[in-house]
Amino acid sequence: MKLTTFMGAVSQGLLWSILAIGVFITYKILDYADLTTEGSYPLGAAVAAQMILSGVNPFLATIISMFAGMLAGFVTGFLNTKLKIPALLSGILSMTGLYSINLRIMGKANIPLLKQPTIISVISDMGVSNAVTVFIVGIVSVLIVILILWWFFGTEIGFSIRATGDNPNMIRALGVNTNSMIMLGLIIGNGLIALSGGIMAQYNGYADVGMGTGTIVIGLASVIIGEVIFGHSSILRSLFAVVLGSILYRVIIAFVLSKGLVPNDLKLLSSVLLAVCLSLPLIKDKIYGFVDELHKKDKKEVKTNA
Repeated sequence: MKLTTFMGAVSQGLLWSILAIGVFITYKILDYADLTTEGSYPLGAAVAAQMILSGVNPFLATIISMFAGMLAGFVTGFLNTKLKIPALLSGILSMTGLYSINLRIMGKANIPLLKQPTIISVISDMGVSNAVTVFIVGIVSVLIVILILWWFFGTEIGFSIRATGDNPNMIRALGVNTNSMIMLGLIIGNGLIALSGGIMAQYNGYADVGMGTGTIVIGLASVIIGEVIFGHSSILRSLFAVVLGSILYRVIIAFVLSKGLVPNDLKLLSSVLLAVCLSLPLIKDKIYGFVDELHKKDKKEVKTNA
């Protein structure tokens, strides 16, 4: 793999990691299977692109795209906690409804951002190369998100959200409204997912109504890879592990593409990679169990010989 390809994969991994962190909040912290991801991601892209075309500052448009995603998370949370619709179905309903909403926002299936100011072009116009610009945008965005979340999950509300995912009965017995915590977690998670969509739309140079397809798989793969390889002993380590998992995922994709894989097979590769990642904890336990058995046998042989 060429160095330029590798650096491009790292930069993309940083941008995608914001989505992965959003998925991490709903999937790992809340223990909530949220399919709103595939609707809130293109929602963020649609809002950002349409606002940029309307002359809004790209940085402001990106922030507003995050709030649009937070609204989508609120709707999913409302369907689940207030109307008692199952979590999975709530996400599917939101995802399906957002498809039409995204079309309404864009007015058509695809919006190009050619010759429009974006957060990428604003920085690159200062004389910075495009590759370095993408890396700067990615690393700065990720660090800001991680620092804010690290602080937030150290607060009383943050601990309540984490406890809601770990043991809802216990935290409910302590007087915490778990429905409110679920809704807040969904709002934060989908806000970050939409933020990623807004940034990626500017990186790609367009927003497309179908760009959310498969994003949940990408997010989950990044979360699982990061958790298995880099660990999750603390919230800060978990957040950085998700980012590193996202980068590693994009590097794997770039490596396979450089070896001749057809881009049309990317969705299949992502699914296979996710299946492998999900099975890694079991494989890891089997290996450790096998090694332990070998150690026990060696100890018995030593005692017998002695």
